[in-house]
Amino acid sequence: MSADAQPASVVIVGAGQGGYQTAASLRERGYRGRVTLISAEDTLPYERPPLSKAHLKATGQAQGDEQLWLRPATYYVRQSIDLVGGTVTGIDPAARTVRLGDGSRYDYGHLVLATGARPRTLDVPGAGLRGVHTLRTARDAAALRASLAAAQYAVVVGAGFLGLECAAAARESGRAVTVVEALDRPLARALSARTAEHFTRLHRREGTRLLFGERVVALRGDRNGNVASVELADGRRLPADLVVIGVGVTPRTELAEAAGLPVGDGVTVDARLLTGDPCISAIGDCAAFPQVRSGKRLRLESVQNAVGHARLVAERLTGAPRAHYEELPWFWSDQFGTTVQIAPSPPTCAGT
Repeated sequence: MSADAQPASVVIVGAGQGGYQTAASLRERGYRGRVTLISAEDTLPYERPPLSKAHLKATGQAQGDEQLWLRPATYYVRQSIDLVGGTVTGIDPAARTVRLGDGSRYDYGHLVLATGARPRTLDVPGAGLRGVHTLRTARDAAALRASLAAAQYAVVVGAGFLGLECAAAARESGRAVTVVEALDRPLARALSARTAEHFTRLHRREGTRLLFGERVVALRGDRNGNVASVELADGRRLPADLVVIGVGVTPRTELAEAAGLPVGDGVTVDARLLTGDPCISAIGDCAAFPQVRSGKRLRLESVQNAVGHARLVAERLTGAPRAHYEELPWFWSDQFGTTVQIAPSPPTCAGT
């Protein structure tokens, strides 16, 4: 079967924004084959951006996960989308099957990898103490929100978008907040120095302590295994009963690599989002794709990019003529009631 023929079935690994949108777009375009959407999480597909914003705030009534759902359960039934819970442990490209941890297998005519990314952690003593959090999933957000409700001193390591959004939510919840960043300004990989200075002033005006050019060397705990302080390279210790690690993510490429697909900083795809196997596509945060205008290979972490990728794959699988992904990426962030939007791509999104 050629890559342009409509497959009899589509299996999508990963039920984040990109995975969900692929399934939805296939049905919107009239695709009648079997669609299987495999999720490693025990919840319906949901929005991730609110997790570091309003959903995180400890004051007031906490939002339930259902408020994040992209669609209710009835949608998947009506659209004949098989939503399967489980972890994919392997791909057999020759047999065109995926294998789950429970031993079940699913045949595919076309496979879409929407596996996303995982948060990076700190390789320092104390990284496993209670009260140390990363944020990627709804479960992560629930755990962080519970810790935040009981915390007095929050330290956020990393002044990227997620770190600053978490810092803003913690500060708005009345916590003493310190942000530690190894570079000389916040959002250094995404914003100009002038725009970054605006966010520095904004956070300081709201009472956040910002430490730039500083490196964390250890997290220190109490006798009960709870984090108690953050130690910096200069010997200072910052009081902390809550630590949020926001130092970036690593694309989930293990399945693709084990299946023999090209992998770099992400699963390597062409301008049509096809991997080295014409029956496998990769989209969203896990995909490294060539930007048509610049010629650079990019891996972007944004909802807009995941949705755009998903729609292109759905178009291609249903015979649409659009040959390349050419959308200009854009990003947005909310902090203390201020919204920033960025277009086109930040310089650090360039891979090779």
